[in-house]
Amino acid sequence: MADVIKKATRDGYGEALVELMDEYPNLVVLDADLAAATKSGMFKKAHPERFFDCGIAEGNMMGVAAGLAAAGMLPFASSFAMFATGRAYEQVRNSIGYPHLNVKIGGSHAGISVGEDGATHQCCEDIALMRTIPGMTVVNPADYYEMKAAVKAIAAYNGPVYVRLGRLAIETINDESYQFELGKGVTLRDGKDITIVATGLMVGESLKAAEQLAEAGIDARVINIHTIKPIDAELLRKAAAETGHIVTAEEHSIIGGLGDAVCEAIRENPVPVTKIGVNDRFGYSGPAVDLLKDFGLCADHVVEVVKEVLKK
Repeated sequence: MADVIKKATRDGYGEALVELMDEYPNLVVLDADLAAATKSGMFKKAHPERFFDCGIAEGNMMGVAAGLAAAGMLPFASSFAMFATGRAYEQVRNSIGYPHLNVKIGGSHAGISVGEDGATHQCCEDIALMRTIPGMTVVNPADYYEMKAAVKAIAAYNGPVYVRLGRLAIETINDESYQFELGKGVTLRDGKDITIVATGLMVGESLKAAEQLAEAGIDARVINIHTIKPIDAELLRKAAAETGHIVTAEEHSIIGGLGDAVCEAIRENPVPVTKIGVNDRFGYSGPAVDLLKDFGLCADHVVEVVKEVLKK
């Protein structure tokens, strides 16, 4: 088993960009005055002539990224998820999505785990927003290693991509040998009683939950859906047919995120789906770990939900 380390997915993003700079001489990085936070500053330090700070103007940054892509460059545009997807939605939709340009958008500090930054910065709607844009690929890696592999995969892919970055250091479930395949889910644990489908930091929590459930005699399958769009519908339909019920787990609103994407994927042969995520509410300021527990985004709550589902 690989050694477990604690590292934020945003670190994997910054490191991967540096590792890609020689392979892709047309790769450029843009940021909105947040390079230290998004970790794109690693690239700035290594290649300052290929880094562009666009200031606190995400809409303008997306337009610049679109122009660079139209000119044959490979731009990665980074900011907080709230601003990259919320403030700049129109420019992402019309300037990047509509012409289907090869722009990669890194949305950092997403979800409740932003912690003390509070409700205004805890973007739990970014996946929903990006999923609605035609042709946009949406990726939410589970750990530091998966993020590094994902960034390299989306650099090789031709088309617009939104990749979600986390601020909180979390335990790894993969290692340096991990191979990322865009659009393909990963079955991390087999099981026959129920399927837990997770994304982002909830993948690790779901694996912990499955271990606790096993002690109670419940055999839970755990699937990591790192690519929410396009989603691995075939894998999900198979799991639904074999286990009869799905629980989804995400650090995102239960409206428009992973849970809804799973329901859409299995709609031709539906089974009951129970969604764990942020309910129809805003977050609030506090330590990230405490907030995750408060919002039920932890292994213990997954265990409770699965047991309740199986009772019914």
